[in-house]
Amino acid sequence: MSNRIKIYGAGSIGNHLAQASRTLGWEVTVCDLDGAALKRMQGEIYPSRYGAWDPAIRLCLNGDAPRGGFDLIAIGTPPEHHLALALDALKEAPRAILAEKPACPPHMNHAAELLAAAKAAGVRAFVGYDHVVGRAAALATGIARSGEIGEVVALDVEFREHWEGIFRAHPWLSGPQDTYLGYWERGGGASGEHSHALNLWQHFAHVFGFGRVLEVEAMATYVREGAAIFDSIMSWNLRTESGFQGRVVQDVLTRPSRKRCRIQGSRGTVEWVANHTPEGDAVFVRLPGAPEREVKVAKKRPDDFIEELTHVWASVTSGTDSPLGLERGLDTALVVAAGHESERLKTRVRMDWSAGHKREAIVPCR
Repeated sequence: MSNRIKIYGAGSIGNHLAQASRTLGWEVTVCDLDGAALKRMQGEIYPSRYGAWDPAIRLCLNGDAPRGGFDLIAIGTPPEHHLALALDALKEAPRAILAEKPACPPHMNHAAELLAAAKAAGVRAFVGYDHVVGRAAALATGIARSGEIGEVVALDVEFREHWEGIFRAHPWLSGPQDTYLGYWERGGGASGEHSHALNLWQHFAHVFGFGRVLEVEAMATYVREGAAIFDSIMSWNLRTESGFQGRVVQDVLTRPSRKRCRIQGSRGTVEWVANHTPEGDAVFVRLPGAPEREVKVAKKRPDDFIEELTHVWASVTSGTDSPLGLERGLDTALVVAAGHESERLKTRVRMDWSAGHKREAIVPCR
């Protein structure tokens, strides 16, 4: 019997998740508040990306959407709606809930509430930071863990990409002011849209045993365009609870894009580069006195979501922990919020994880 998935949001992510689900043979229902969005999905987005509309996908307005009986409920709406929809989804008792990144805006409203409610209900919850479960990240992890580059001593992640590509993929939007992307307080801007970078840094810090982020020192540049106000660039200097230090940079300015994760070892480096060529990612190994080694990881954009859903369902059925787990996604959201607070206060801030996933967990360093 195939899995049943309900997807909130008929925009770009909703299309990706629907196509990935159908590739896996799942039954798909997509719902949206806006009938025009559903028509655009059926008549424009899905056919242009995947060749033809799939009539097996059921489309409906939110108010007409079936409730209950779903294995997975996915939330591909703007970030300010993620947690409220996830809390509502718990009432349908799915086996799992998947929210798109970022998990929520920097205000962190309902974050602790959802984490507690999902645990109490026995429902697995995930956040869609799909890069950490991709083949390239796994390859880089394996090389670093093999000892080939020695002891990991530094970690540097950049996602620097002008968002013109986003608006090409969303031609019904005239610019950032038409969407949450233009408003950092709604989960947009460079800090929210490119938070894959921050999540990757946190993921590798866990993988190599350095623990959670403890201190944050950040700088941001805020831009006003009409009604929109967003961070065009944010950089974080991070220190973990074990004292490990590193850096993350995210921007919506850079052409051509630069998306990479550099793991520095005591004897060499391993570097993952996203979209290195049109054929996919690449992982580079560099050791002194040896020729650079490149390993190509072939993939297309739809593969990211197929791998993500495959991973999520494997985690659900096996009961194993996942780097996409809700707590990890909320950790990233809170460090995004800490970046904005550090910039506002012009000082370093500290994470009091005992306070939970709330703004009150961010305190100035004294």
